[in-house]
Amino acid sequence: MDEIQSQVRGQTLWITFNRPQARNALTFEMYEGLSQLCREVPGDGSLRAVVIHGAGGKAFAAGTDMTQFRAFDKPQDAADYEAKIEAVLDAVERCKLPTVAAINGACTGGGAAIAGACDIRIAAANLKFGFPIARTLGNCLSAANLARLASLMGAGRVREMIFTARLLGADEAQTCGLVTEVLPDEDALMTRAADLADTLAQMAPLTLRATKEAMRRVSAATRIDDSDLIEMCYMSRDFRHGLEAFLAKQKPEWSGT
Repeated sequence: MDEIQSQVRGQTLWITFNRPQARNALTFEMYEGLSQLCREVPGDGSLRAVVIHGAGGKAFAAGTDMTQFRAFDKPQDAADYEAKIEAVLDAVERCKLPTVAAINGACTGGGAAIAGACDIRIAAANLKFGFPIARTLGNCLSAANLARLASLMGAGRVREMIFTARLLGADEAQTCGLVTEVLPDEDALMTRAADLADTLAQMAPLTLRATKEAMRRVSAATRIDDSDLIEMCYMSRDFRHGLEAFLAKQKPEWSGT
């Protein structure tokens, strides 16, 4: 079973995270698959929109598969990981077509970052969005990721969400502008995603593409070097302890080292 699937329906490319037994936790192969699909969409007018969603009814994507972090043993591993994730998010942002994240259930960590890089986000009423890393792993988000989130929902709310490790529900996500619509259930969500993709297909493609690229450039112009912060967190004792505690379903005891 392919863990990331794609299907063309009409003028829409549907991308599905298909690892429901793990709440669609993202492997490096799934990240790369998403990146490749976004880079390779045709710009000839045969497709007009991309919809990204998660299989199984319980999650859009519940972050990176954490077992992959066990291999981290030097600062370059952390730097390479963040560079890899940023390349994926950049591919989503640079996609020639408008992207719609149809979010059902858990949308956390890397899944939340992908949703944040999409052009439009709609959600089912069971949405749970956030980055509970201050409670679970003890790592950090890149400055580029934080900038994306702040542009969507405001810097103060981003700080509070991450500092308290809480997950935003659908109503709050809509109130703060993170999602534009809330649908009652998965069926309604997918129907609305298809309708929205059809609407986008009727719009001037170059207007949409120019708007996407201009907004991406504005965001990219503010990015800064955060390598010291990435190394501090990923190479810490707390991160190693938090990772093993999470995988063992235990509560971590933070030391700040």
